[in-house]
Amino acid sequence: MGVVIKGFLRCGEKDAAIVRGAVGEHIRLSRAEPGCEHFEITETEPGVFSISERFVDEAAFEAHTQRTRASEWWTRTRHIPREIEIQS
Repeated sequence: MGVVIKGFLRCGEKDAAIVRGAVGEHIRLSRAEPGCEHFEITETEPGVFSISERFVDEAAFEAHTQRTRASEWWTRTRHIPREIEIQS
């Protein structure tokens, strides 16, 4: 099963515009990571972004987390609360 992440970003219009502008590159970079089996962030309704991720193991997920924390995505969106569940 690896590590599965599911959840949401819920934000107002200003932050939703930030997410929309940055999410494509974040998805592209995440999908290119070793050990990433699935990575999707989809706007399911205005300002609500569904998160669905799967990594082969804890090490791949940790590498993703480290890369993300040093990314433009994190710089632009870290203030937006995440509602996530991690299963391993």
